[in-house]
Amino acid sequence: MGTPIDVEELRTLFLFEGMTPEQLAEVTASSEVRTYPAGSTVYRAGEPSDALWVLLDGTLRLLRHADGDEVVVNETDYRGAYAGAVRAFATSAAASYETSLHAVTDCRFLRYDAGAFAAFVHQWFPMAVHLFDGLYLGIRTTEATVRQREHLAQLGTLSANLAHELNNPAAATVRAAGQLRDRVAHMRQKLGMIAAGPVDPEMITGLMAIQERAVEIAAKKRDPLTPLQESDLEDEMVDHLEDLGFDHAVDVAPVFVAAGLDTTFIDDVAAEVGDSLPSALAWLGYTLETEALMDEIEDASNRISTLVASVKQYAHLDQAAHQEVDLHPGLDSTLVMLGHKLGEIEVRRDYDTTLPPVPAFAAELNQVWTNLIDNAVDAMKGHGTLTLSTRLDGDHAVVEVADTGHGVPEEVRGRLFEPFVTTKPMGEGSGLGLDNAKRIIEKRHRGTLSYTTGPGGTTFSTRLPLSPA
Repeated sequence: MGTPIDVEELRTLFLFEGMTPEQLAEVTASSEVRTYPAGSTVYRAGEPSDALWVLLDGTLRLLRHADGDEVVVNETDYRGAYAGAVRAFATSAAASYETSLHAVTDCRFLRYDAGAFAAFVHQWFPMAVHLFDGLYLGIRTTEATVRQREHLAQLGTLSANLAHELNNPAAATVRAAGQLRDRVAHMRQKLGMIAAGPVDPEMITGLMAIQERAVEIAAKKRDPLTPLQESDLEDEMVDHLEDLGFDHAVDVAPVFVAAGLDTTFIDDVAAEVGDSLPSALAWLGYTLETEALMDEIEDASNRISTLVASVKQYAHLDQAAHQEVDLHPGLDSTLVMLGHKLGEIEVRRDYDTTLPPVPAFAAELNQVWTNLIDNAVDAMKGHGTLTLSTRLDGDHAVVEVADTGHGVPEEVRGRLFEPFVTTKPMGEGSGLGLDNAKRIIEKRHRGTLSYTTGPGGTTFSTRLPLSPA
């Protein structure tokens, strides 16, 4: 039970300062003062919304419950701050508390009975009831819509990036397969010509041996050539083939150079085949082109397989929701998902390979990495350096995402993690990404998410405990 509220004290609260004596008397008749020690709960979400609570002294904390987590809505010592009984002026509100109210320090509250409060508001302020009812419903609808659009926009970005990344190797596979079909057809024609002609079987055996040696040379790893070096070698090869009387030197010279063959190898072939050199060189060219096309198909297929594996890693399909997680594959798969957006940005990885696994919801952590990397890329506007680093700090794993942008504007630095606060232009960001990231790190993983910023860029630092909850 509480004690009566003094009318003069009631008048000092901003909610009641403009009321008439008759109105103040009506309020005092239906309200009382209650005290709560530090750490106690005034009411919990889900309980019947039976009162309006107005802070007289102390510090309160208001928590919202979402997806099993508690999110701090407000923590204040402002005298007159209020909570509860929303349905008194918003008929669309739930009949139970939608938040929880806690006393951070010793607190005094004015408790105003919800039924009496509702009757008071409807009697004295009927127009305001309709206005606030519409405003409340509009805010709730807008927030739900914006959060949904945030998730859809992120999904759309990842889908577009993935489609672009998959399109390149898929197109390369189709192109190489078509060219390979043409080369194999030409090889069948050459084989038919050889079979129809009076060719010594030993000559055919020699050609096969030459073919195998060329394929073996082509399969060896070599240092990449500069465009100038490649051009010089091709010119040298063309001149040498023409000196040997080969009419299609310009066509096969790039193939031979790309395969790592030199003029000495060509001379060895000429010494072995004699007058059959033109046919031998044409056959050799088709062989090497076929090998190159098969390598291209294999590389493209491996690229597609890697992308699919990255998607699976990113979403953690077929895996437990909470498990011991190696952070590095998640970071790498996120980079793959955002690969198209990276453009000309240089990516640096500074990973501590001795970092132990972290107990985590892996798919949710990947949402955090997506938000942080996406924000970093936007901050650099397509040019700069993105640095991902991991390290061990005591009993915590630290993940840092750093960019070389212009830093967070001064006017939003203190509110950057608040919902709907964004540094992006209108229509390009909802301001919910960092709010969601902070909730995942702090509420779901008992970690911390912070940042430092300046003219040279911004670094977001995530600390995750190594011990399970």
